[in-house]
Amino acid sequence: MDKKAEIEELLTRGVVDVIVRKDLERKLQSGTPLKVKLGIDPTSPRLHLGHTVALRKLRQFQELGHQIIFLIGDFTARIGDPSDRLSARKPLTPKEIEHNMKLYRAQIGKVLDLENVTMRHNAEWHANMDFAELFQLASWFSVNQMLERDMFQKRMKSGKPLWIHELLYPLLQGYDSVALQADVELGGTDQTFNVLAARTIQPHYNQEPQDIITVQLIEGTDGKSKMSKSIGNTIDLDDEPREMYGKLMSIPDTLIIKYFTTLTDTPMAEISEYQNAMAAGENPRAYKAKLAWSLVKLYHSVRAADEAEKEFARVFQGKQAPQDIPEYAIKKAGSFSLVDTLVETGLAKSKSDARRLIEQGAVEFDSMLITDWKKKVRVASGMVLRAGKRKFVRLVINKE
Repeated sequence: MDKKAEIEELLTRGVVDVIVRKDLERKLQSGTPLKVKLGIDPTSPRLHLGHTVALRKLRQFQELGHQIIFLIGDFTARIGDPSDRLSARKPLTPKEIEHNMKLYRAQIGKVLDLENVTMRHNAEWHANMDFAELFQLASWFSVNQMLERDMFQKRMKSGKPLWIHELLYPLLQGYDSVALQADVELGGTDQTFNVLAARTIQPHYNQEPQDIITVQLIEGTDGKSKMSKSIGNTIDLDDEPREMYGKLMSIPDTLIIKYFTTLTDTPMAEISEYQNAMAAGENPRAYKAKLAWSLVKLYHSVRAADEAEKEFARVFQGKQAPQDIPEYAIKKAGSFSLVDTLVETGLAKSKSDARRLIEQGAVEFDSMLITDWKKKVRVASGMVLRAGKRKFVRLVINKE
């Protein structure tokens, strides 16, 4: 692919908007190295495929020779980004932030060349910002502007509180671009208001307003909501190969083309062929399997993708249990609450989650479907407990 084609794909594939397209295209064609910024608040220790849409766009800039800045919002995470939130996000403690940041470098290394990435933390400047500078930032925005945000309008209409500290978030994110002297910022469509704030602030610091690329948000495994840890519909970068493959095979058919476009390097012409074939009546499952194999290969290896494909066929098409089921030790055999057992083995996050799984017909104990959450089960060593399509545990007696 020649440079002109690379720039065109950079500015179009998986992209919703470019601000300002004409200016950014001119800068890219000039070959002048640009400072390209992507910021992520460490609200979770795990990154998921939704994050990679912008990360992969960052990689395209990297391959064109631009300076990449991955910004960890360790200070702004203490406020909580209100974007796309119908209630205030719980601010994180310094301890939680530190814990969540630990694994970021290895995870973004699955997408970016880390030797050519500058990693920064916005506590470097925000922790020392005084009230005078904060007031100065605030003076460049009106309350009216802030209240125009869709999620703020929804909150007020529904009678939910809108907190003053949430109004400060876009100001601080905008100032990040000043501190980094950013030329370009990437973000999802839910970040549009925040990334535009920098364009208001930068001229006050004698900087040219940054250009902006907003990328598509992808729905998670439920096919309805944005991929999000809080919703529980993520496919994580550090998922085991078989788990990643299984999750990808569970997505609705309607997401196949969108995932291929935003999450893979498959040529667009080839993706169009897949789309036309499915529209003509071909079974989407074959293309979903191709997608799952491609992404497991990308984040693990060819061997891992092949093994995950075989295991999926054996377990879900052959209706057999996996070969390497994790074990959970119990003190002795006996009768136990199925709800408690699901929680203790980690197959359910909580008792309410366990009850929901049972009532939905997603729980089997020793190959028997159970739909009564009040039921007690007679547990003996070697019995297998399944929750959902992919989670299994073999119960064994602790001999100690």
